[in-house]
Amino acid sequence: MQVPEKWGLGKMTVGGAARRMKSANRVFHSEWIGMLRLLLLLMVAVLAANSPARAQHMNEKDSPCAKVVVTVEVANCLAKARDVADAQLNAAYKNLRGKLDAADGQRLVSTQRLWIQYRDANCAAERDLYAGGTASAPAYLACVETMTRGRTGELAVTYAVKLK
Repeated sequence: MQVPEKWGLGKMTVGGAARRMKSANRVFHSEWIGMLRLLLLLMVAVLAANSPARAQHMNEKDSPCAKVVVTVEVANCLAKARDVADAQLNAAYKNLRGKLDAADGQRLVSTQRLWIQYRDANCAAERDLYAGGTASAPAYLACVETMTRGRTGELAVTYAVKLK
């Protein structure tokens, strides 16, 4: 059976066209797989480049427990530091809420709720890097403490105009 000329395939049979299409599909599929692999490799490279080589937040210079070395003591120290950072954030948040009108206050509440979800998910992901190890709890606590301390600073900067 001949393929009609109007299809623009020249003189070829239906079987020949089917073979050509299968071959084209294989080429397209292999190019697609190659592009996906490259994209995945790039994403891994970006994530690896942005990750500290050390144990993330636990070893930051400004960590309140950077000098503590025994795991149990690190965890206890970080739990206390997290509680202090949380109390400071809550005080800043409460102070700020008192100075905002209703609309700005509602936006702050919504934003804060989303930030808490983000912080918790981010720190859980960091904790899971140490799954099964003794560093998982300290990693989580250090992450929560660092991000909470950072959020207190963010609120001060973002709402500076309202805090005057």
